[in-house]
Amino acid sequence: MSHSTISLEELVITNLGEKKFPSPGWQRNFSADGTGWHTDGDRILLCDHTAELEASLAKGEPLPSIELAGPRKEIFFNPTQTCVAIVTCGGLCPGLNDVIRTIVMQSYYAYGVRRILGIQYGYEGLDPAYGHRPLELTPEMVMNLPYFGGTFLGSSRGRKDTKVMVNRLEALGVNILFVIGGDGSQRGATDLFEECQLRGNGISIIGVPKTIDNDLMFMDRSFGYQTAFAAACHAVTGAHAEARGARNGIGLVKLMGRDSGFIACSAALATGEVNFVLIPEVDFDLEGEQGLLAALDRRLEQRGHAVIVVAEGAGQDLVPASQARLDASGNKLHEDIGVFLRDRINGYFKSQDKEVTLKYIDPSYTIRSVPAAPEDRVFCLNLARHAVHAGMAGKTGMVVARWHQRFVHLPMKVVTRGRRKVDPHGDLWRSVVEATGQPAVMKG
Repeated sequence: MSHSTISLEELVITNLGEKKFPSPGWQRNFSADGTGWHTDGDRILLCDHTAELEASLAKGEPLPSIELAGPRKEIFFNPTQTCVAIVTCGGLCPGLNDVIRTIVMQSYYAYGVRRILGIQYGYEGLDPAYGHRPLELTPEMVMNLPYFGGTFLGSSRGRKDTKVMVNRLEALGVNILFVIGGDGSQRGATDLFEECQLRGNGISIIGVPKTIDNDLMFMDRSFGYQTAFAAACHAVTGAHAEARGARNGIGLVKLMGRDSGFIACSAALATGEVNFVLIPEVDFDLEGEQGLLAALDRRLEQRGHAVIVVAEGAGQDLVPASQARLDASGNKLHEDIGVFLRDRINGYFKSQDKEVTLKYIDPSYTIRSVPAAPEDRVFCLNLARHAVHAGMAGKTGMVVARWHQRFVHLPMKVVTRGRRKVDPHGDLWRSVVEATGQPAVMKG
């Protein structure tokens, strides 16, 4: 999605009302001259490409800009009377527990909030029919969470009735709800925001965007991604060892990437051991002189082994679809490209009367469940810290993200209007082609 399709009006963050309370950090953390504080007028440009900026200026249009994240001197909520709630939604991702911990610590110690609720098992926990009781969270309960993978609160996929969930928030006395989840979860959070606005109940809905595939719009990256592709490198290295250990050895690794191939690309570049990378954004053929099978055959003739990394959403036009299926979040369920490729590759070389040894590795669930790496832990801490600043300031209907290396506030509707993808003509994919030596085109 081009930056030029986003207007300045679409980037405005909703505020619940006037900020009447001095931030508890005013005397404790920052100097009286205002150093370290932000105002809602502190903004950065959405786009840093001169061509787009010059085009907007030539038309006399205002340049789209984004509100900077950070603490405000005055806040909307009175900390002593504020109830904060946290919910984790969707699939597991490294860093979930880090975000939970920091929201609790930041709310408790930086703002003095004493009532912090953990909503169990995703949006199910906001539907009384499921019988999940919220947890009363304290710093002592969460202090060691980063040492464990998964989510302390539990998670689930799929939306629930918005009105029922808002009724539950009101009954619990929640003032700020932090939604930690991906695009589907943030669309659900958008529904909660709109229902709260319609009722005028003064509840803030703040998103902390989570997607292991790194595919949310207008973000340098999402948390868990760095840990995920680092963990994926171990699988790729194992596949390379297996491939080199056999005559005509082939290592085939399927990695996450439902619609975007960022993890597959990064794991290939980081290891330097991959010969073919297959991603959803770049079509390929199996058959024919330009197809994958012929290219793989040539590689085995030249080097005697090969490593293939395939993102889960790649090559779906090649796999016979059993039927149109959706998961609980409304996402189309893909056919298993890894198993499909394994069988087709084995079948091809059998038909050529050529013996190969293929080892297939699918490490997806082990990658999703690992604790966050140190760099991701720092990133999670900062996302969560800024989320609490935003919530206490009375922001709502927004997510915290990093864009152009700065932490910013983005409206949920902007973040969820599309998917971030690998540009087939961009530098990342070009670097993959150059590093692997694979044909630039395997189609036609």
